Amino acid sequence: MKAALQNYHGRMQRVLDHIDRHLDGNLDLDALSSIAAFSKYHFHRQFTATFGLSVHRYVQLARMKRASNRLASSDAQSVTEIAMDAGYYAPDAFARAFRQRLGQSPSSFRKSPDWDPWLAAFGPYNNARSKLMEIIFSEDDVTIRDVAPTPVAIMEHRGDRAGLEETLNRFRAWRKAAGLSPETSPTFTIFRSERTPANPADYAMDVCVGTDQPIDADDEQMKAGIIPGGRCAVLRYPGNTSNLEPAALYLYREWLPASGEELGDFPIYCRRHLSLIPGVGAHEVAVELFLPLK
Repeated sequence: MKAALQNYHGRMQRVLDHIDRHLDGNLDLDALSSIAAFSKYHFHRQFTATFGLSVHRYVQLARMKRASNRLASSDAQSVTEIAMDAGYYAPDAFARAFRQRLGQSPSSFRKSPDWDPWLAAFGPYNNARSKLMEIIFSEDDVTIRDVAPTPVAIMEHRGDRAGLEETLNRFRAWRKAAGLSPETSPTFTIFRSERTPANPADYAMDVCVGTDQPIDADDEQMKAGIIPGGRCAVLRYPGNTSNLEPAALYLYREWLPASGEELGDFPIYCRRHLSLIPGVGAHEVAVELFLPLK
């Protein structure tokens, strides 16, 4: 059973690898189903069931992501050339699709990328690519660091996770209005409850942005706070994700008992930051999970 599943996932992974290498080529259902050695009459449903979005949508996002990477990282290509590489033969059509997805025109994005809409737009793409990842952590993945205290602006979320996206949207809007770009001001999430508590109303987390600017006392959304300094076990997660539960479980269940360390008096938290990845030429999210220690 496990071998069969691994074989199935391997065939699907070949499809993703082929798309990555042939974004300028023929990526229709016939071509991709033959790469996976699946029937073309069922492949589109198999792909959607596995990755959570259609083949056509995945390819669109892959090409648009590459286009945004090229816009942000270099002036070597014109917008028209980038549009054609993305499969748009009319620059106006590319500009409309780009603005609809990312909230900026291609030329505006090239001058000053707004990374929040970029991250949201490619969330489904990143989620699809993580579907086949079976991440196994080891002791070598954990480092112990002395972390400096970080002043932050905090937005609290209390209650069912169903309302979390609304909280995150309000946070993004506040941060943008405050001029705190995710490129220069790190984002933190403090986990104050289980991911899925027995009573959904007990879910609690804080989303924060690093800043030492004063918070208006009349601001009903944000409050000033600090993420304390000190020793932390740090586990870097390989890719963007909204579910750090497997990484947290590894730290608590396996790393901590074997380490002999004692926990500090602050909740587990993560930091998300944008970093330039060599060879990619655009910003990607890096996620680090911090477990405070004594």
